Amino acid sequence: MICPFCGANEDKVIDSRSSDGGRVIRRRRQCLVCSKRFTTYERVEQTSRITVVKKDGSRVPFNPENIYKGIAAACGKRPIADAVKQRIVDEVEEQIHREFDREVDARAIGERVMARLRDVDEVVLIRFASEYYPGFSLDDLKQHIEELASMPKDVKNQQSLFVGET
Repeated sequence: MICPFCGANEDKVIDSRSSDGGRVIRRRRQCLVCSKRFTTYERVEQTSRITVVKKDGSRVPFNPENIYKGIAAACGKRPIADAVKQRIVDEVEEQIHREFDREVDARAIGERVMARLRDVDEVVLIRFASEYYPGFSLDDLKQHIEELASMPKDVKNQQSLFVGET
């Protein structure tokens, strides 16, 4: 590393810590020429880019920001902390990278988001689902709300919101 104070390229690492779920490494360094200390951050770069296959067959690069925007829109004015929304995005992103190599269906991403929204807020779940599955009617929505309300909490986490969905 080049010292930001004197420009020398000689330093030693004093301390290393992993943060952000292991995706960022924080290193505390000391320049061997001027003895000043500075911090560097190393971010893991994903070498394999995942492509999302949309409902219309088009393919776009996977972008976790799109997941966040969808969750934020579903939350509206509900009292859901940004940290909770970001945690869902991070968990879904990690799961997608773990389970898929090159391509993932947009439906698979939406299902994983909905599975996590069940634990956060059922109203947000319904809002997200109504946007994600625009073809269902008000009667379908009412039926799914009743089913969701009648299920014990641990069963809600294991079953899909929509009948026939997996």
